[in-house]
This record gives sequence, structure tokens and C-alpha cells, in this order.
Amino acid sequence: MRLPRSAAGWTIAVFGLLALLMGAVGLVWPEALLRLLGFEVPSSRAVGDHTGTFLMASSMASFNMGVYYLLATATEWRPFYRFTVWFRLVTFTVFTIAVLSDVAPDRFFGVAAWEGLGALATAAGLWWDDRRTGGSTGVVEAAPAGSGAGVGASVESAGPGTGPAGAPAPGAAR
Repeated sequence: MRLPRSAAGWTIAVFGLLALLMGAVGLVWPEALLRLLGFEVPSSRAVGDHTGTFLMASSMASFNMGVYYLLATATEWRPFYRFTVWFRLVTFTVFTIAVLSDVAPDRFFGVAAWEGLGALATAAGLWWDDRRTGGSTGVVEAAPAGSGAGVGASVESAGPGTGPAGAPAPGAAR
């Protein structure tokens, strides 16, 4: 795995790593995750209480989300970074409302704050990266499928059967 190449990438990587780790904790030691979030852990559950099932599903989703965020970091997928800013602000709002309306314990506001601060940090990172590079991230984006150009491919191709900068394409007749 390569290290992030931008300030925004670092914010996404940190969030992704923590989401992956918290998801793993929830899968392996669900009681610890419940306590960390401020929820009570009863000694036994009533028949029909599916808290464990829901926690397993949420933890798996968190684990997967961590993988997605780390993949986005590895590929410097900036449209994903921008997308996360808006949806993390939505998450902040929903979780804050849950605390204020007594649906979630007060300590759960820490999760809301984490989402809101993370969104602002990524937005600041995107702004900083754009300012530092003059509006260009300096990262070569993948070309559209079927265009013949890939990540890092040069537009100086000499024509059919050639690769970047006119070099013979792999498997091309010489």
C-alpha cells in the first residue's frame, strides 16, 4: 500500500484506517465497542433482542468502508474525497439529532463530532492541495475505458501498436 500523496489523502487514510480497526473491534469484541460508544452492555439479552446481529452488520460495514477509503487513498481518487465531505456532514447532522432527541446516549456525540471534524479536515485538505498545486492536483487520473490510455499513459503515442511516447506496445509487432 502506498502512502497518501496529498493532505486530503491523509485525512481519508486516517479515517479509513480507524473505520477498519473499529469494524474489526466490533466483530471480534462487540462489548468493547458498545462501551466505547457509551452504550450499556447488559449481562444477558432478552429473546428477540438483535443488538448483536445489528452490531455485527454495522461493524462489517465499518470494516468494508475502511477498505474503500484506503483504496481511494491508494489511487488518489479525489472525486471520492469530495463526496465524503458532504456525506460525512450528513452523518454528523443525523448523529447529532439522535443525541439531542435522546435516541442515542450523550457520549455518542463523539461519533458525530468525529464525522463533522473529519469532513472539515478533508475539505481543508482538498482546499490546501488545490491551492498548493494551482488548482491541479498533479495526479494523473485514469483515462476513460476504451480510450487506449491508462493511468500515467502519455498522449505522445505515435499511433496504433505503440505505447507511451511511441514505444512499442506490449505484444505489438515490431
